[in-house]
This record gives sequence, C-alpha cells and structure tokens, in this order.
Amino acid sequence: MNREDFPMLKEDIIYFDNGATTLKPKVVIDSMNKYYLKHTSNIHRGDYEAAVKTNELYDDVRRLVGEFINCDGNEVIYTSGATMSLNMVVFGYMKKHLKKGDEVLLNKGEHASNVLPWIKLSEEIGIVIKYVPLNKNYELTLDNIKKCVTKKTKVISLAHVSNVIGDVRDVKKIGKFAHDNKILFNVDGAQSVPHMKVDFKNSYIDFLSFSGHKMCGPTGVGILVGRYDLLKEMEPVFYGGGMNNYFEEDNSYELKNIPTKFEAGTPPIAEVIGLGEAIKYLMSIGMDKIHDYEVELKKYFINKVKDINNIVIYNNNSDSGIISFNIKDIFAQDTAVYLNHYNICVRAGNHCTKLLKDEIGIKNTVRVSMYFYNTYEEIDKLVEVLKNNNDIYKVII
Repeated sequence: MNREDFPMLKEDIIYFDNGATTLKPKVVIDSMNKYYLKHTSNIHRGDYEAAVKTNELYDDVRRLVGEFINCDGNEVIYTSGATMSLNMVVFGYMKKHLKKGDEVLLNKGEHASNVLPWIKLSEEIGIVIKYVPLNKNYELTLDNIKKCVTKKTKVISLAHVSNVIGDVRDVKKIGKFAHDNKILFNVDGAQSVPHMKVDFKNSYIDFLSFSGHKMCGPTGVGILVGRYDLLKEMEPVFYGGGMNNYFEEDNSYELKNIPTKFEAGTPPIAEVIGLGEAIKYLMSIGMDKIHDYEVELKKYFINKVKDINNIVIYNNNSDSGIISFNIKDIFAQDTAVYLNHYNICVRAGNHCTKLLKDEIGIKNTVRVSMYFYNTYEEIDKLVEVLKNNNDIYKVII
C-alpha cells in the first residue's frame, strides 16, 4: 500500500521495524526541504513574508492534530517526542497535584518512558506505584485494573498499545471507569496514534502523548495533548524565550497563554511542518484502513509460521501489527543479525520494556512490527528465511 511514496523502499530492504520508527514519505521530506530552501525563519518573531509563511504552516499543525485525534487545537503542545511529553505530565502536572501515599497504577508491559518518570517522582514526593497484573495472554484488562484500585488511587497511566505484546487496551472503557472514579487517565499513544483511529475527547483521556517519527513524520517532534482545564494547572518544565510576555528586575514575570507557555525556545520548526504533512498523508489513507491491513498481515504471518516447530510467538492474539517471537535456544540479537543477512530489518532486545520479563519469563525477544507499506510478499520472504534457521550460525559467524 502506497509503497511508491517511500524513497527508502527503493533500497534492497524489507523493513519490519516500524515500532521503533517508520519510513518517511516523499511529501514529508519535501515539506521540510521547502522550509529550509524557501522560507527559513523563526516562528512568531518576524514580520517578513518568509516568517509569515512559516507561522501559518507551523500554527496550522495544531488544527490538524485536533482533526486527527478529536481534540481542541489549543490543547496541543509541541514537544520533542512522547518521552518529553510523558515527563511533562509527570513533573509539570502530577508533581504539583499528587502527594505522599497517592497511588499510581502502571503495568509491567509499559515502556521506560511511562515507568522511569514515575519512579523518579516516587523518590521525590513519595507516591506509591502499583503494577496491575497482566492476564494469561500478557494483556492489560479493565477487570485487573479494577482489582487494584483503592481510595488512594489517583492516576492510571498506560500505553494504548503496548510496544512488545501489542495488545490494544480498551481506552474508552478504562477512561470512562477512571473518569467515574475521579482518577486521572494518562495515555501513551506512541504505538496507537500512528496505526488506528484515536479519539481523545470520547475516550475520557486526560493526557495523551505521541511521537512524530513513529507515524511517517520526522524525528525530534512529538505532541502532548491535555484537557484544557488540566493544562491551566500544569507548570512548564522549561523556561525561556517565546513563552513569556514579560519579566522584570524585581523577579516578576508573566507567561503566555496555553499552549505557547509550555514551548520555551526555538522549537523544531521544520519537524512540526513535516509532522503536519504526515498527518494529512495518514488521513488521506484512512486510519481504519491502516489498522485493518496491519492486523491481516499479522494473521498471515502467524498462520505461515505455525508449522515451524522452534518458533515461539508471545502474542498470538493481540489486535495490532506487532509480533514478538523467538527461535528456541537462539539469542534474540543473533536472530536479528541472521535476518539482516537477508536485508530484513527487525528489532531485538527488551524494547525499553525491562519489567515485562517478570510476566513473560524472558528478557529479550525479536519484534516484527508492521505498517501499511509492508506486503504479504515480504512476509513470505521472512518466513522462508525463518524456516532455514538451522543454518543461522553458519550465516552469522
């Protein structure tokens, strides 16, 4: 699907590492090059023609994000990526509003970006982190969340789609439960926003984070969306130019309105413009179409490898394009090197999800993560190579 739009696919590779980052279509690359070639300027600082053009493109991306995930444009904050966005939630809002003994519900399938900031906050103010158990398929369920909630539970923080198991959490039901119980609902959308339709308002989400580079956009840019009433209570994490109206010798100062007050310094201008182009590109394809196609690719792969006796798949049932597996008795990185010999790009390791080993009983896996430009023929090639894995050490040594 749309393979002709991606220059890198002209190289001799099969790219199955979309959970780490996606390839970039030419329209995104061209939009960024045009900024550098035709109207390079800073934003909200110049009164000349190039600056006006840059301002228009930059500011319009908030509207595009709003259209894409159903939020208001003034709730959209530009960040460097999902990691920065999640840190802003924890240290800009939660640190101010939580107190010692308050409970935050996580789970052991979470990425480091949704665990380490909470661990740091527990050191600083004494919050209590509780890990909701996963079910027998290593999935997070609302029933298990309910079992862990107490009167001290103040936050539920989770990935909409986990980056190893690939289970799609029912954010609408979880969000409604959190809302009804006056629990804040923080969602890491890094693996969902690029792959399926996400509805910020109708899912009762309080904060949503995602990255541009995982959705056909450039690296170095991400989005934090927060309910406006909560953003009014959030403190900036960074201070400097562009986010203040004035500051005086007597230490008085006034910050600009939301969302600009959270965007100190010169932002990633070309990257924001590129992200806007990526959003338009994805919307032109259709997010439901993308998700359905990825799930079909995953089912096709699982059906093809079921007769390979030494392949262990850890997430047969998850409703996404993420597949985590190992070849029995073969180190995951060795499998990745073996596949690279055939120009097949996958990820191997713990995938920044270092607590998941407590649930699945193994530290490292091979991850194949699909996107809409992958094909059934590419999966056939992958399966063919995996069938010949008895020769793996002859190939890599």
